[in-house]
Amino acid sequence: MKLKQRVVVLAILLVIFIFTKVFLIDNLDSSAANREDQRAFHRMMASLHVELDPRLDHTLQSPWEIAAQWVVPREVYPEETPELGAVMHAMTTKKIIKADVGYKGTQLKALLILEGGQKVVFKPKRYARDYVVEGEPYAGYDRHNAEVAAFHLDRILGFRRAPLVVGRFVNLRTEIKPVATEQLLGTFMTVGNNTCFYGKCYYCRETEPACADGDIMEGSVTLWLPDVWPLQKHRHPWGRTYREGKLARWEYDESYCDAVKKTSPYDSGPRLLDIIDTAIFDYLIGNADRHHYESFQDDEGASMLILLDNAKSFGNPALDERSILAPLYQCCIIRVSTWNRLKSLKNGVLKSALKTAMSHDPISPVLSDPHLDALDQRLLSILATVKQCTDQFGPDVVLVEDRMTLSHL
Repeated sequence: MKLKQRVVVLAILLVIFIFTKVFLIDNLDSSAANREDQRAFHRMMASLHVELDPRLDHTLQSPWEIAAQWVVPREVYPEETPELGAVMHAMTTKKIIKADVGYKGTQLKALLILEGGQKVVFKPKRYARDYVVEGEPYAGYDRHNAEVAAFHLDRILGFRRAPLVVGRFVNLRTEIKPVATEQLLGTFMTVGNNTCFYGKCYYCRETEPACADGDIMEGSVTLWLPDVWPLQKHRHPWGRTYREGKLARWEYDESYCDAVKKTSPYDSGPRLLDIIDTAIFDYLIGNADRHHYESFQDDEGASMLILLDNAKSFGNPALDERSILAPLYQCCIIRVSTWNRLKSLKNGVLKSALKTAMSHDPISPVLSDPHLDALDQRLLSILATVKQCTDQFGPDVVLVEDRMTLSHL
C-alpha cells in the first residue's frame, strides 16, 4: 500500500474512532442522566405520603423559618423534605392572629397571619367535589381543592415550583371575625344559619358570598413566599385575549414560537422550557387561565416560572382544552427530565400517585374520581403530542437537556 493510501486509511480510521468515542460518551451521559431520572422518580414515589406531624428535627427553628430557607431561584422546596409534614401541619393548625381581605385580584380570598407571623392565602370552598363547571375552560369561581391537588401534582412531576398548599377548616365566628380587619369584617353576613363573607376583589359581589357550613368553612391555605424573594409579574406569551371574536396571535400563527424564541427572556436561559413544563402542568389540571405568570424579581430570565394561582383548575373532567398545550406543540421541545418523568407516570401511575399524595390532607378526598381519571387520559395526549414532534423533527431536536444542580444553604 502506498504511503498516500495509508495516510487516507489512517485518517478514515481516526475519524471513525472519534465519532465512535463521541457517540459512546453521549450514550453514557444520556444513560447516566436517565438512570438519575429513574432514581429521582423512585425517591418521589417513596415520599408521596406526607403525615401531618408537628414534630421537627430542627428544634431551634420554626416551621416558617425552615420553609423560608428552602426557597432558591429554581425551587420552592427541595427534593428531600423530611420537615414537609411539620410545615403543613403548622399551616393547618396554627392560630390565626390576623385576617384581612386578599391581595389584589379577580377572585375571593383572604390574607391570614398565623402565629409566628407567617402569611397564608385562604381560598374558601365554593363548589361540591362532584360539581362540573360548564362553559369556557376558565369559567367559574376559584376551586380551593384545585390548589391542593396542583401542589401535589407539582411534587409528582418533580418541578417543585408551586408554593406549599394544604386544606384547612376554619371557624369564621371564633377564628376569623375576632381578628378580622374592618375592611374584611364589613363583608360578613348571615345567610340562613350559615356565616358568609364576600371579601374585596374585582369579581367579589355581596350577592355572591362564600358561605360556611354553619360557622365552619372548608378552604385551602397557600404559604406566602418569603419577602426576601420579591416577585415580578410577566405577561404569558401564550395568554388569551378573553375577548369574544378576538384571537391572540398564537391561536392563528403556527410559526408563533419562532417569534417568541427571538424575544427576551425566551431567547436564552431556561424560561422557554419552563413555559413548556407549565403548559404540560396546566393541561393536566385543566387550567386555561394562566394569562400572566411570576418569577423572582431582577432574575434576567434565570429563575423559575413560579406555579402560583392554580385554582381555575379541575373544573370539568370531560373537557380537555388542547390549546393549553400550544407552547409544546408549536415549539416542539421538552426537557429530557420532564419527558422521562411523564413516561414513568403512564399506565395509571399518575392517578394512583396523586391519590396517595393527597390522602393525608384534612379536606381529603380532594378530587372526585372523574378528575383523577382525566389526568391519566390527558397524560396520554401529552405523550402522543411529543411523539408527533419527535416523528417530525427527531428526538435530538425535541428532547432538550437542561439540568441544574441546586444547593440549599
